Amino acid sequence: MSHFFRISCIVFSAAVVASCYREPVFDFTPAIEFKDIKKIVVVDNFSGAKKDSIVISIGFKDGDGDLGLTTKQIESEYKGQFNYIVKASRQTKGKFEEAVFNPPLSGFFQRLKLNDKIGPIEGTLDYSIDFLQAFTKKNDTLKFEIIIKDRAGNTSKAIETKPIVMNTLF
Repeated sequence: MSHFFRISCIVFSAAVVASCYREPVFDFTPAIEFKDIKKIVVVDNFSGAKKDSIVISIGFKDGDGDLGLTTKQIESEYKGQFNYIVKASRQTKGKFEEAVFNPPLSGFFQRLKLNDKIGPIEGTLDYSIDFLQAFTKKNDTLKFEIIIKDRAGNTSKAIETKPIVMNTLF
């Protein structure tokens, strides 16, 4: 009887521990939060010129996990419909005003979940933007507004980065 009691306790304990994990519940509309922005000065492989490479890190949560696109989707279905939308603002005389860049700073991020299983997903997404210093004003201060879009067309609320100074003298 004591052997049966021990086994029953072990099975019951394992069932209690296994039932403690619950899958998170998120809205099907993506939610994002600003995490970090960094600048790395690198040399462009093609021209040899210096460029500021900005890396924006955002946290994301999505209830159905339909974030990101395959290369095939980018080339066919979603051509020109960015899933990582970036608007820039430039500081002029102490105020930030919208700055338009050509080509646009918006772009694509790859699928974050490789299977088609519907379910919550969360993590950090890093997005890089390069600015050649030869075409950037010295000590130019920029900040960015970010929105992401899932495959169903749901868009997150906009978040804003901290300002970052470009093309600093060193």
